[in-house]
Amino acid sequence: MKWKIACIQFDIAFGNPEANKEKICELVKEASKENPDIIVLPELWSTGYDLERLDKIADAGAFVTTKLLKSIAKEHNVHIVGGSIAKKTNKGIYNTMLTVDNKGQVVGEYSKLHLFRLMDEHLFLQPGKTDGLFELDGETCAGLICYDIRFPEWIRAHTTTKKAKAIFIVAEWPLARVDHWRTLLIARAIENQCYVIACNRSGADPKNVFAGHSMIIDPWGDILSEAGEEASILTATIDLTKVDEVRSRIPIFEDRRPQYY
Repeated sequence: MKWKIACIQFDIAFGNPEANKEKICELVKEASKENPDIIVLPELWSTGYDLERLDKIADAGAFVTTKLLKSIAKEHNVHIVGGSIAKKTNKGIYNTMLTVDNKGQVVGEYSKLHLFRLMDEHLFLQPGKTDGLFELDGETCAGLICYDIRFPEWIRAHTTTKKAKAIFIVAEWPLARVDHWRTLLIARAIENQCYVIACNRSGADPKNVFAGHSMIIDPWGDILSEAGEEASILTATIDLTKVDEVRSRIPIFEDRRPQYY
C-alpha cells in the first residue's frame, strides 16, 4: 500500500474557530491539487491554545467539525487525519482527533491521553481513556497528539500488539523544544519500525512561538520530508510494505522479553 501524504502546517488564528475553518477549507483545496491520499491537520487547529475561552468556543459534541471534515473528505476524495479540536461534552472538554475516510465516514476518534501541564492543559481539559488506533484502506494506523510522543511505552503498545504501520502525530509543539521534537519523532520511527507522520503548526500565539518542522519519517528513521518554521504544505509518498521489510530484517518485536521489563 502506497499513500501520498500532505501535512498542512499553518499559523492558527488564536481563539477564532470561524477564521480557522475558512482557512482549512482553502488549504485542503490547495493541498488536494497534489492528489494526496491522506491530508493531516495540526493539533487544536480550530481554536489554538485559547484554553481560558474553550468553554465558549469549543465545538459541542464535535458536531460542527465532524460535518466539515466529512464534507471536505468527500469533496476532495481524500482521507483526513483531522488534527485535533476542542470537543465540549457534559463531562468536560477534550482535545480530540477525528479521522474521516474519503467516503466521509468517521473511522477514528481519540482524545489526548497525556495532558501537558506546562501549558495548563490539565486545568481546562479532560484526559482521554482510549488508544489512538484506526484503519484506513485496511491498514492499521495510530493517531497521537503532541505530548504523547514522550511516552514510548504507550506508543509501543500500538505497534506490537496492534501492529500499526503508521503513526500520525498532530501537535502545537513550541520552538523552544524543537530539538526534542525532531529527536523524539525519529526515535519513535526507529524503535517501532514504522512510518511517523507528524504535523505541527507554525506561527505564534500570545504565549508561545511554535516550531513548525512537520516531518514524514520512514521505518529506518530516515526523513523523507521536513518543513521549516513557516506555514507550508509538506508532502511525501510512503510505502507500507517497507514496514514489513524492516521488521523482518531486524525482528525486534520477536526478540522482546517483556516478562523481564
